[in-house]
Amino acid sequence: MIAVDGLAKAFGKRREIRAVDGVSLVARDGAITGLLGPNGAGKTTVTRMLATLVIPDTGTATIGGLDVVRDRYAVRRQIGVLSDARGLYPRLTARENVRYFGRLHGLSGVALDRRIEALFATLGLSALADRRTQGFSQGEKMKVAIARALVHDPAHVMLDEPTNGLDIISVRALRDQLRALRAAGKCLLFSSHVMQEVAALCDHIVILAHGRVIAQGSAAELVAQSGTATLEDAFVALLGSGEGLER
Repeated sequence: MIAVDGLAKAFGKRREIRAVDGVSLVARDGAITGLLGPNGAGKTTVTRMLATLVIPDTGTATIGGLDVVRDRYAVRRQIGVLSDARGLYPRLTARENVRYFGRLHGLSGVALDRRIEALFATLGLSALADRRTQGFSQGEKMKVAIARALVHDPAHVMLDEPTNGLDIISVRALRDQLRALRAAGKCLLFSSHVMQEVAALCDHIVILAHGRVIAQGSAAELVAQSGTATLEDAFVALLGSGEGLER
């Protein structure tokens, strides 16, 4: 489980840019929790703090009961993170990139090879496995990055805009993979601004605006709360109601 309480982070010389401003949420095991919001809402900064890449100014966050600041090295062993498709080594093949990260997580030998083959088959990467990633399309890079995030079978998975650059077949394969992870009891945090993806995947949705939580609940609960007919309409209505929040 991921538990966040009052998380905040500001940037700038005078800390005048409050990217995250007191966010609290819970992402449970065996469920997909969605972070939904417009660009600049704070989704990526929240994900980076949970991934132990950015230290919060205030507030606390735990993953599997471990504090993301105090226990950051232990937290890193429990999480799989997809921030974007950058960070691949262009002179290594897709297989070599994923194998390298698997070895960093203590995997080796036949077990690692089988894990890579299974992920590549699911994500449609088998034909590209032994090609260098230099020259890969954005979608191909994204699929390698997803395999890299999942290679060690983490208990907690955080995905920031995972469908960027993917074609419809790859998006469907990713959805199936995430549903399988949920069925296996994993805790998934899924960040997106694509309404269809959130509606199709998420059990619980947290809407962010200006670095704050303005609403949360299931898709049906958010629709009922806003008095609208669809999640997209609910998002627009709830976002509008949050515009007046004091900064």
